Amino acid sequence: MTEQYKSPVPHVGETNADYRERMALIQSEASERRQKQLDEQCSPLNTPAARIQIWERLHQLALPRDPAHRLVNVIAANTGLSAEDVRAEQQSRAASATVAAAADPAV
Repeated sequence: MTEQYKSPVPHVGETNADYRERMALIQSEASERRQKQLDEQCSPLNTPAARIQIWERLHQLALPRDPAHRLVNVIAANTGLSAEDVRAEQQSRAASATVAAAADPAV
């Protein structure tokens, strides 16, 4: 699909019916992409870390650092993980950040 095809602006000579059809197709494709990402977010084929990363990307939010944060349960429900799985990822990231900080004397 070309960028011109995806343009929300009517093309020169394009009828209203063609424009509406093209917009409906673009919306349908966007909806399919979103659904695929939602499916990936809770797929057992993905690791807990990957599911949480997909959730973060979809919602444009970072995994909270606080294990008692209310989003922990939301993330767990959306990813098909347990709250403990989400907390384990929090701990893993915190440990990685600590190791990285210890390895970099400039920090």
